Amino acid sequence: MILTGPEIERRVGEGSIVIDPFDPSLINPNSYNYKLGAILRESTPPKTKSGTENARAWVEHRIPGDGFVLMPKRYYLANTMEMIGSREFVPILIGRSSIGRLGMFLQISADLGHLGAVHKWTLEIVVVQPLRVYSGMRIGQVSFWRPSGDIAPYSGYFGTHSHPASTPLDTTFDDSDWT
Repeated sequence: MILTGPEIERRVGEGSIVIDPFDPSLINPNSYNYKLGAILRESTPPKTKSGTENARAWVEHRIPGDGFVLMPKRYYLANTMEMIGSREFVPILIGRSSIGRLGMFLQISADLGHLGAVHKWTLEIVVVQPLRVYSGMRIGQVSFWRPSGDIAPYSGYFGTHSHPASTPLDTTFDDSDWT
């Protein structure tokens, strides 16, 4: 069951959902608009130890006041401005439709959060045309869902990062992983 906007606000007030900083004006009928953080990581052309394309390196950018232009055929990681999470509800992060209509794909494969993970979430970003983004812009929505069954909080690799986090597989893949 999805929580309504007023229920999200109530749960933030009582502490069972964390959204920090929280702005009541960003509540929607069944979600909360989250903002883009200040750091972007841009992937470089991937290479493996043998020189074939695979493992990625990253260049980090701080978004300046006049924005940063994302370019097509590039892959970016960013983070939410807010700390978001809950030990009681499952967060799902998606892009805003208005951002999608500008040609941005957000949270391409990892929209499902985990119970117990409270941090600034890593965002996966690809654009189809040049697009200027700004730190603090409303970029996506988070909804909260009530789980059914026994609750086991997440304690894995991605549960604590508040910086745009790439996968540890970036540095451990080699050619044998693809054969």
